[in-house]
Amino acid sequence: MSSPSRPAMEVASRAPLAAVPELEQRVPAPARRSISCVIPCYNEGANLNALLSSLEETLWATQLHWEIIVVDDGSADDTVAIAEAWCQLSGFRCISLSRNFGKEAALTAGLQAACGDAVVLLDGDLQHSPALIAEMVRRWQEGAEVVYTVREERTDEHAFKRMGTRLFYKLVNASQRFELPEDAGDFRLMDRRVVDALLSLPERTRFMKGLYAWVGFKAVALPYTPSPRTQGKSSFSAARLVNFAIDGLTSFTTWPLRMVSITGLLLALPALVYGIYLIVEHILVGNPVSGWSTIVVSLMFFMGVQMISTGIVGEYVARIFEEVKGRPLYVVKKVLGHGLDAPQP
Repeated sequence: MSSPSRPAMEVASRAPLAAVPELEQRVPAPARRSISCVIPCYNEGANLNALLSSLEETLWATQLHWEIIVVDDGSADDTVAIAEAWCQLSGFRCISLSRNFGKEAALTAGLQAACGDAVVLLDGDLQHSPALIAEMVRRWQEGAEVVYTVREERTDEHAFKRMGTRLFYKLVNASQRFELPEDAGDFRLMDRRVVDALLSLPERTRFMKGLYAWVGFKAVALPYTPSPRTQGKSSFSAARLVNFAIDGLTSFTTWPLRMVSITGLLLALPALVYGIYLIVEHILVGNPVSGWSTIVVSLMFFMGVQMISTGIVGEYVARIFEEVKGRPLYVVKKVLGHGLDAPQP
């Protein structure tokens, strides 16, 4: 048998790969992307079954690999038992913390466990509708790295809370280093790069709303109206909301410390001028110095200012104390189920 001529060999070498079926089959198909849903729960047993059922249906419709991670934050009801039952199914995981560490710690635990290319955070009280996840995924696939929800209205809240919320955002955003979106909550989708950036931050007093804004990335707002809560009641009392606001202010702005300095200056200058005036008046006119009642009132006023100032400084010192102790954010009691961490077939 004669060997093929050189021109024939050159033509064969220039033949496109698409003409060879065997080579076409060797080109791997692009892998499907994945998504993780993190649900921090505290006494949400009455809502969990309905939420997980709806969320599972929504995630199947996205045609992505998915997992659902329930983080039990020391619930006293049947939240853990319900989550454990769902963990018998593929794609469901439950992380049970040893006690109630707070929502910020529970969110962090879920983020650290999530394996998806994108991570969705939503509450377990059914006020964050899973139906919005499809739109979040679409915005993410179009290039957004963060898709966060913004409340369209707060008519369901009393006037005092609405006023406090507006004041809080004005105070936090006064620093102008970055802007914390007003009325944005934890219900959001974040790309893996955003999640990794959040997890790289070392602080233990974690005000998550501020951290979301601080890390930056391309963010898109998605207006929504929270669904009414059908079961249970919110665990955030007025005192917890005040503490939450103080954590946010001391974590992302130093203006309270500057306010103390400015207040001290504004009080010291008039006091100095008034003191000089009294001395000059006593020398020139001979008027006696004002009585003890004026002195007592002045002392009480300045002592109050000093105590408030010391308290503000103390809040920042307390944050330093929490950080230097180096305690973990949370302690995991047990982990059940398998999601994206399980080997793919």
